[in-house]
Amino acid sequence: MTKLTPKPVTPVSKPYLTGSAADSRTVKAAFGFFGILVLTIFMCFLVSSMMNLNNDTLRVILNSAVVLLALFILFNTASGSGADAVARGEILYQKQEAGKPFAASERAMCYHPLKGFLIGFLGTLPLLICAILLAVTAEKQVTGIGSLPDWLKNYQRRSEIGDALVAYTAQRGIGLTDIVRMIVRAALLPFVTMVGTENSGLMLLLERVSPLLTLLPAAAYGIGYMQGKSIRTRVHTGIAEDQKKRARKERKERKKRIAAKPKGPEQLN
Repeated sequence: MTKLTPKPVTPVSKPYLTGSAADSRTVKAAFGFFGILVLTIFMCFLVSSMMNLNNDTLRVILNSAVVLLALFILFNTASGSGADAVARGEILYQKQEAGKPFAASERAMCYHPLKGFLIGFLGTLPLLICAILLAVTAEKQVTGIGSLPDWLKNYQRRSEIGDALVAYTAQRGIGLTDIVRMIVRAALLPFVTMVGTENSGLMLLLERVSPLLTLLPAAAYGIGYMQGKSIRTRVHTGIAEDQKKRARKERKERKKRIAAKPKGPEQLN
């Protein structure tokens, strides 16, 4: 006996009005994204600082998992915002069809495919500026020349030898580049942990590509926001399927009631 294959579910979507990439809440949303980003960086900083393992393979795998988890959190947060924006567009579309007025600012807050990317970019801008400054001024970091042995310290007072030893006692101050480097490395600590600070060549490459790495959260947020349409489609499809199931159940129950209804006495000819 052959089994009946279930009919494929037909996606159900509703028309909606498209808003603009920027609206009155874009700046506020960007500050909110920056707050989430700072919190995510802080959590990654705590977790990655505990994953500075000697095993290179394990260190890369664990820190990659931390990065993917952080990006997924931003992706999931943005998908909810995108779904809300699509729902707002559906409501305004119904108002438009009914001839009801609404403000242009309301429509601007509806879904737009670039809205998530813009919010993510503006929220990442402070960190992105630091990363660009570091990428432009980055140089290969080398270890210091070490401290002066005790037996040579007595020769520092001799003019013919002391000038050659001045490099050992000269103190190098912390400049703007050093501060920017600390900020960017702290923000990209999972990548820094994967590379290893002792690998100066890879660290230089990491600092050169740091602007691209700092944009990963914004990209995850923008892509997640774009999922708002598919989420609303799944919601409408689920509602339509539930209505079909309810209608089928009611028809079956009606047939059972009709079948169970006692028939009247047969008339004799």
